[in-house]
Amino acid sequence: MPDPDAPSRRSPRSGRNAPDLRLVLGVLLVVGSVAGVYGIVAAADRRVTVYAAASALTPGERIDAGDLVQRTVALDGADRLYLAAGRIPGGGLVVTQPVAKGELLPTSAVGSSSGVRSTSLVLQVATRVSGAVVPGAAIDIWAAADPDAVAPPVGSTGADATHDGAVADSDGAVAGSDDPTAPSVIVSGATVVRVLDDSGGFSTASSGSAVEVLVPRTRVARLLQAIAQKASLAVLPAGIPLAESAQVGGGS
Repeated sequence: MPDPDAPSRRSPRSGRNAPDLRLVLGVLLVVGSVAGVYGIVAAADRRVTVYAAASALTPGERIDAGDLVQRTVALDGADRLYLAAGRIPGGGLVVTQPVAKGELLPTSAVGSSSGVRSTSLVLQVATRVSGAVVPGAAIDIWAAADPDAVAPPVGSTGADATHDGAVADSDGAVAGSDDPTAPSVIVSGATVVRVLDDSGGFSTASSGSAVEVLVPRTRVARLLQAIAQKASLAVLPAGIPLAESAQVGGGS
């Protein structure tokens, strides 16, 4: 008969195999905390992958994915303003505005190559260009006909004559018909691609002797005609840059 006063004996294996409830709860808490933090970070991470320029891009340049690099950035809802990765058409794109190296590529700075309406030409100008004539600037191209040229003044036709004795072209430029050699605007709203120095290298200095410009294709014939007639060409800013206009206004 067993002794009731004797201490109870436990099998040593029963306590060794029983899981520790506190340990299980601790592991569950750690896993839950990690999952919660990951969920919060994932929900807050709204980064998108967009393209950036691998090198400086100039208006008129044709580009494809090989000319760009991908960047994963947080744009805070402005992702529509930049070209998303994978959105380059098969025919590539054409740059319409200057983009610096490493700069994110705005959708407004590129266009479809199928809709190209402009071409680039290098013009020898007769005068020093203004400091405002920089890549991306809008300019007007002026021409003064050679007095010894036999051909009629550039842009002058009988159909263009106005009642006050002036000549107006389709760009809205008006030149007096009394003097056939008077300077007149032959292309308005052209875009500067780059300014070249005498050696043909890239330069933004005002001493450049040649300017590469982006010209609407509808005005190319007129410009080539002026060059063939040895007209003196000059490029002038179409407007005063905002920073310069502020300085002028402040000094007056």
